[in-house]
Amino acid sequence: MQVERFYYDNKIVKAFGIATVVFGIVGMIAGLWAAIQMYYPGSSLNLSYTTFGRMRPLHTNAIIFAFVGNSMFMGVYYSLQRLCKARMFSDKLSWLHFWGWQAIIAAAAVTLLLGFTTGKEYAELEWPIDIAIALVWVVFGINMIATILTRRERQLYVAIWFYIATWVTVAMLHIVNSFEIPVSLFKSYSWYAGVQDALVQWWYGHNAVAFFLTTPILGIMYYFLPKAANRPVYSYRLSIVHFWALIFIYIWAGPHHLLYTALPDWAQSLGTVFSIMLIAPSWGGMLNGLFTLRGAWDKVREEPVLKFMVVAITCYGMSTFEGPLLSLKNVNAISHFSDWTIAHVHIGGLGWNGFMAFAVLYFLIPKMWNTELYSKKLATNHFWLGTIGIILYAVPLYWAGFEQASMWKQFTPEGQIKYDFLQTVTNIIPMYIARSIGGTLYLTGALMMTYNLFKTIAKGSFISDEAAEAAPLAKIESNKKEYWHRVIERKPVMMLVLSLILVSIGGLVQIIPTFLVKSNIPTIAAVKPYTPLELQGRDIYIREGCYTCHSQMVRPFRDEVARYGEYSKAGEFVYDHPFQWGSKRSGPDLAREGSPKLKRPDSWHYNHMYEPRSMSPGSLMPAYGWLFDQRLDTGSTAAKIRAMQTLGVPYPEGYDKQANADLIRQADSIVNNLKNEKINTDADLEIIALIAYLQKLGRDITTEPQKAAVNQ
Repeated sequence: MQVERFYYDNKIVKAFGIATVVFGIVGMIAGLWAAIQMYYPGSSLNLSYTTFGRMRPLHTNAIIFAFVGNSMFMGVYYSLQRLCKARMFSDKLSWLHFWGWQAIIAAAAVTLLLGFTTGKEYAELEWPIDIAIALVWVVFGINMIATILTRRERQLYVAIWFYIATWVTVAMLHIVNSFEIPVSLFKSYSWYAGVQDALVQWWYGHNAVAFFLTTPILGIMYYFLPKAANRPVYSYRLSIVHFWALIFIYIWAGPHHLLYTALPDWAQSLGTVFSIMLIAPSWGGMLNGLFTLRGAWDKVREEPVLKFMVVAITCYGMSTFEGPLLSLKNVNAISHFSDWTIAHVHIGGLGWNGFMAFAVLYFLIPKMWNTELYSKKLATNHFWLGTIGIILYAVPLYWAGFEQASMWKQFTPEGQIKYDFLQTVTNIIPMYIARSIGGTLYLTGALMMTYNLFKTIAKGSFISDEAAEAAPLAKIESNKKEYWHRVIERKPVMMLVLSLILVSIGGLVQIIPTFLVKSNIPTIAAVKPYTPLELQGRDIYIREGCYTCHSQMVRPFRDEVARYGEYSKAGEFVYDHPFQWGSKRSGPDLAREGSPKLKRPDSWHYNHMYEPRSMSPGSLMPAYGWLFDQRLDTGSTAAKIRAMQTLGVPYPEGYDKQANADLIRQADSIVNNLKNEKINTDADLEIIALIAYLQKLGRDITTEPQKAAVNQ
């Protein structure tokens, strides 16, 4: 039989590996900095670039797309070549992918710190970067699919199934969620509004976790775990069930992020049902991984790579049990908007994604440099530091979440809210401190790994082009009946198409009725579009990342109605591009902030933004001093009005030409209100626009809170 000699490309794997380590450290430092700000707001240095509202999106994007993203590409480029017995289709495409992805990361870091954001979680990047992401993702897909098509191995191994599904689904999610109308180079508005925007965003947000942080890492697990353990995967049939059930069911579960919101009940219930069903395929994958190690536990005790993988897979199992648990309405009523959710997310992020990335690095670096790991002892110490760090991070936040939710819901014997909101924040400061200690231990372990890998590289010799040989792919002449899935495994294009069909169904069933059936979003005549000044203020609110700490969604619970006012209705948000419902309350809900019963004078907001503790002693909110110096960009008003008109907001025809005149009149009115409170300020400052927006919230809706004073 003819044998062909070829070379695996290790250079591209090396590049993604270095990027993984560098951006992992950067992302963890950003996360730790943000965590410290939760109990020591002064650590933001009183700079606009480093407040929690900007650091938090930087941290999430750095960890998801820079750290985990680069580690995913590192694992895919290494394993795909060996599973296909072929070099990557094009070295040029590989490097275009690498440098394109790093350029996107750099652009994301700069723009997020400057406040250029769409205000949508995990999708904050503005439209030019969104286009770049799509183009680079296509480059990656072409290179991957072409490599599969030119392979020398007939059957596609299970890892490749997950890679194919990842590529096609992430492309679909990113494109659909990123429909937006540009206003300027770094400003756009979501094409969707309110409830529809929320549904699309969490269809994307949940499945970004599913198909960027889960499915590719499962593929990497299926390749590297058997390699490291030197044992075959426990069950081929279980891997088939795991794959197809997971990609079909996962896509339906997004609405469980929106339970008890203004999303239609049928969509909420659908998300809950499919979330519960997710336990089966998720745990099937976890058990397939752990059972692969049967008879190899002595090796687990010896090898740091396997230690990391065992804890990673265990954390995957914990997260995929807890996720469905949190989708139960009675549990979600407690967990949502609290730190419980943050703990849940980080079990997956630190444990599953982080430990899998560490394991792959410890596996690959010695192999590619043809040497032994510099120090197993250091790697073991890293393992224990990381594991203890995860525990110290998550357990206090679970505690904080329970305590927070419990305090929110307590009433006095007289039927009044027992705790004001600020008490529910200051009471959990010790848990926030413990969380940052856990994060410090985790970061220390990562730094220890960096040193260990550097020393390993220093004593080895890099194999840039690794020699390999294999017989070319031959045609099958046999007419013998085969197991049905073996046929699909020979046809990558069929697998890609089937994956696309399966992952499209759930989204179509949820999204189409919400957009086309008018009764899902009943309108409210009293709700009016934002004035030009309020629209400018809303953009400042989004720029500063206020949605990372404040929600704008009053759920239909006794405590929330008593604290904030009438619960939120779908029709309230028809002019919100994007929606601002939030996902965590480090500050009180603002949905009714400007309503007649809760409204505070303009001077309160002015002083609160300048020095939060002057109005709310003990507040953990940072000061926003730059809003009192920066001039409002009224040159953008007309373009913003025209964009909103394009999106269907009913401003009168030609209103863009008179919008600034109305803006100035409203700004002068606020300045006069402030002057009556002995505050003299200019009308063209950003703080004036922000006050206008805050005073708009809930003003169009009648609210009847039991006690207005309990909001703070």
